[in-house]
Amino acid sequence: MRSTAKNIIHPSAPDIAARVEAIDWAQATSELDAQGCAVLKSLLSRDECHALAALYPDDSHFRSRIVMGRHGFGRGEYKYFSYPLPDLIAQLRPALYARLRDVANRWNEAMGIDIRYPQNHDAFLKRCHAAGQTRPTPLLLQYEAGDYNCLHQDLYGEHVFPLQVAILLSEPGRDFAGGEFVLTEQRPRMQSRPEVVPLGQGDAVAFAVHHRPVQGTRGVYRVNLRHGVSRIRSGHRHTVGVIFHDAK
Repeated sequence: MRSTAKNIIHPSAPDIAARVEAIDWAQATSELDAQGCAVLKSLLSRDECHALAALYPDDSHFRSRIVMGRHGFGRGEYKYFSYPLPDLIAQLRPALYARLRDVANRWNEAMGIDIRYPQNHDAFLKRCHAAGQTRPTPLLLQYEAGDYNCLHQDLYGEHVFPLQVAILLSEPGRDFAGGEFVLTEQRPRMQSRPEVVPLGQGDAVAFAVHHRPVQGTRGVYRVNLRHGVSRIRSGHRHTVGVIFHDAK
């Protein structure tokens, strides 16, 4: 398995860039604006999903391991990748950033936030690193029956890119049951609105990290979002999280 994973985890950069460019970004942007999340279908192949999941036992790829139950985060565990990132993640990160940057800048402008995000991801990482946020945040999550992930936000420091992407590596109905991606949105003086996002193997969901703008009758206001994973009823589930800011 390791030799296979090694071969298929190094696709050419143009292939990944072309795959990201082929996404219907007009539709994805519309869904992000309306719901705070958008499904990006078939972002990774089945073989690429298997290759990434197969990295989990090899600690040489990771800087740390978190057991959720020890911190009140839920049940299950995850590992943060170390630099250099696996090529597939290293190529996805800037390609996705380039497509989400305009949404992020437009959202900040609508919410009256002065921060703007630079043209390319390397420039944004330099901003993070200058502020002491130097630890990579892409992560690989592993769940088994009974595990779940509490609602949370992935912030990590002063500099936060307002969108992130999670990619499902396992096949629902075959590898696991349950384990739905859940997003909640809290609007001022209203009860929280839940959103359950169905994903297939290789599908990704782009979603708001912290807050997003919503047009109301009296102008634009901010809504607060959290995300998590419902209880795994059987089997095993692996997910990759692509976060664009680094951590302190």
